[in-house]
Parts: sequence; structure tokens; C-alpha cells
Amino acid sequence: MNLLIIRHGQSEADILKVFEGRADFPLTELGLQQADKMAKWVTGYMKPDKIFASTLIRARQTAEKLSAATKIPIEFTDELMEWNNGLIAGLPHAQALEKYPPPSQKHPHTALYNQESEIEFRTRAEVVLSKIINENPPDANIAIVSHGHMITRLYRSFLCLPMVSNLSVYTADTGIHHWQIEIDAPSNRKIVFANSTCHLRT
Repeated sequence: MNLLIIRHGQSEADILKVFEGRADFPLTELGLQQADKMAKWVTGYMKPDKIFASTLIRARQTAEKLSAATKIPIEFTDELMEWNNGLIAGLPHAQALEKYPPPSQKHPHTALYNQESEIEFRTRAEVVLSKIINENPPDANIAIVSHGHMITRLYRSFLCLPMVSNLSVYTADTGIHHWQIEIDAPSNRKIVFANSTCHLRT
């Protein structure tokens, strides 16, 4: 199985310098252009058999570009949404940090300010990745369009890391990651490349 993990393009929240998370901002004009370029590149590199995407508008718009280019329908799922950042969603960075300061020590089960705890977030990633891997043919090419923090949790799940892990993976706007699972040995998992943005250089 091949998995292409794709982050959405630039959103209006990036321009406004606000915490995004569950705040539902659309793509900017640049973000739409990034998504177009990503879709064209993916179509030439490895046309997916299925496309899964977060239901948040920035991911939806990015996935729609890929769907239009490949003629593959999208399966939207709330499980691929970004971290639920609760009361800080949509607030300017300085205002959010003043009004809802992060604790000096945060435990994995802690859920402040109506936020999702780290354990809840990781569990959500575990569930959605397991479903995608196990409910599709072992030779399938799958595209997943999601968000930066969720992609890090998907990495931790894919690599079977502990529930509490310090691994963090940066993903640029429309950055693409290619993972493989061997058909005859599903426990053998490979990172082919990470955070490729070669499509943006064309």
C-alpha cells in the first residue's frame, strides 16, 4: 500500500496570524494555486485509488483540487480534522496566550479550555489510520488530505511509536509525504520521502 499524506494549502488564518485548529478558514488565492500545483504533481507521480480528507474547509478545498485532477471522489471524515484547540480557535496569537495561558506542566490526559487532550488526539489518529489501512486493498494507492498537527500524529501512529512521543514532523503548505506498507509483510513500513514541496517550484 502507498499512502500520500498531504497538508492543505495556505489559509486565511496564516495571513491573519490567528490560531487555526478548528477555526474554519478557507484557502487564500495562493493556497488555491498551491493546491492546483500539488494536484497536478500527484496525478503524474501516483494517481490515487481513493482520496480521504478532513471536513474543514481548507482541507476540503485542497482535496477538491486533487479530486478534479484525478477524477477520484473524496471520502470526507471528521476524524482527519485538525487538533481541537477549543477556546483559542480563531484568536490572535498574543490574545490567546494572554487569555488562555498554557500550563507550566501539561499531562497527556489534560484537556484545558475545551481542548482535545493529547491522548484523545493521538487516539483519533490511530483509529482513522487503522481504518484506512485495514479497510482498503493492500495494493491500494491512498491520498490523505489533512493538517499539520494531525499529520504528526499520523506519523506517530504509522511508526507505532508510544502514545506519548516527542516526534514532531514539519509539513509546509501542500507538503506531501509518501509512506509504504509491504503487501507480504504489513508490519514493514517505510517512509519514502517527507514534506516534499517540489511541485511548488514549477
